[in-house]
Amino acid sequence: MFDLPTDLPADIVPLSWLLGVWEGTGVIAYEAGGTSFSGEFAHRVSFSHDGGDYLGYTGSAWLLGDDGARTALVAETGYWRLARPAGAFEAGPGLLPASEARPAPRTADDVEALRGAEGGFDLEVAIVHSDGISELYLGQVRGARIDLATDAVIRPAGAKPYTAATRMYGYVDGHLLWAWDIAALGGELASHASARLARAE
Repeated sequence: MFDLPTDLPADIVPLSWLLGVWEGTGVIAYEAGGTSFSGEFAHRVSFSHDGGDYLGYTGSAWLLGDDGARTALVAETGYWRLARPAGAFEAGPGLLPASEARPAPRTADDVEALRGAEGGFDLEVAIVHSDGISELYLGQVRGARIDLATDAVIRPAGAKPYTAATRMYGYVDGHLLWAWDIAALGGELASHASARLARAE
């Protein structure tokens, strides 16, 4: 049983079902340039909050060998937030302080006003990979389902080709299910990996 905190900032309530540490396994299946990649991997992700209007995110994955050995695949870190214009009472960009005092904490009614015509909330998700690739995803959370697609992918000069991605997350029967499609190594956007994670005790 998982109890949600009762003092969450209103902005992260639509994402609150993600909070916690999740662990499990998944499968890789991707083909590009005449090469097929497949295997099973272990995955651990964490969604946390520090009182701000966003969730912090970390994730790590390890390829599982036939002998049970683990080989590191990738680590990620990032931030998930509802899409909305930044107000003058918010800090940034960088270390710039707010130019106005915050009128009051945002309320559930303030957040409800962000709900779109399709019943969901627009999201902005920034993720940086340990190999230097950065992704900016835009998408929506609708209840216990999240759909994301890259708006931008930035990669270092030495990184392998990677141009686009989509991710889907869902909360089903107490598990976090996700699927990640990528366009990489000259290939088209296609299924790449999926996993089923359980909340860690």
